[in-house]
Formats: sequence, structure tokens, C-alpha cells
Amino acid sequence: MAGTLILLCGLPGAGKTTLAKIIEADRNAIRMCPDEWIEAILADPADVTERDRLRDPIENLQWDLTQNYLRQGRTIVLENGFWAEEERTAYAVEALALGASIELYHLDIPRDKLWRRVTVRNQQLTRQTFVMTREEVEAGWAVFQPPTKEELAFYDEAAVVTAES
Repeated sequence: MAGTLILLCGLPGAGKTTLAKIIEADRNAIRMCPDEWIEAILADPADVTERDRLRDPIENLQWDLTQNYLRQGRTIVLENGFWAEEERTAYAVEALALGASIELYHLDIPRDKLWRRVTVRNQQLTRQTFVMTREEVEAGWAVFQPPTKEELAFYDEAAVVTAES
């Protein structure tokens, strides 16, 4: 029996890591957070070019591990953000091919609350690897594709998590 793939969809500051840690504990899941892996190997936290270059290789490595864990029947939480419908669908289709169930949680936080959370996070970071500017947050809003009701219906389980949830 294949496992369960859980995709967390949302912008930085939406609460993906917080939710992933709850799921990890409640469901004995394996949590995959690309930012944590990137930060662990990045020599210079100010090197944005190298940080961004590492994203694809880290996410690909985590996906390879995830597929193996799914074959073993494990529950995996991916915190990639999944800003684009095309990316969410690609992961879901591959997981389905393995026989896994798939879940999608969209963390839908209002723009002003999201910026307040990012500001607090920026102040609490021990390393400055993922400090975000207001301009970067706004740029994220411009390209983010929230899941539609039709897309959410595709998953075995899906929910929109709001600031009040």
C-alpha cells in the first residue's frame, strides 16, 4: 500500500512550516522543507544567487526521497509552496502513479497579515538566508496561482486554511 503525499500551498509567511510540523506530529509524517536543507548547506547566507540555484536540486532530491517513502507506505509533507497549478498537478500525478493518496492544503492568508508575519519572521531568523523584503512578498502575490475549487476537488482530501482556521 502506497503512502500519502501532502502538498502545502502558500506564500512565505502563510504558515506552511507550522502546519507541516503539526501534521508531522499528528500523523507520524516525514516533513520535507527545502528552505531548511538549503540553509544547512549554504556557505554564505547573503549569497542569494547560490541560494536560488540550490532550490531545484534540493527539491528534486527531496522528491526522489519522497517517492521512495511513498512506496513504503509513509506519509510525506512537502512544504515547497507550490505556487503554480502546473507544479501541484505534476507532483500529484506522479504520486497517483505510485498508488499514493494525495492531499492539498492551501494556506490563504490576507496580504496585510502575510506581510506582518514575514516581518516578525525576518526579525526572528538566526541566519539571514531567507529575509524577505516587501517587494519580494508583493512579487510573490503577482505570480501565485491559488487553487480553484475544481482543482481542490481533484485531491483525496483538500482544504483552504485561513488565518482564522
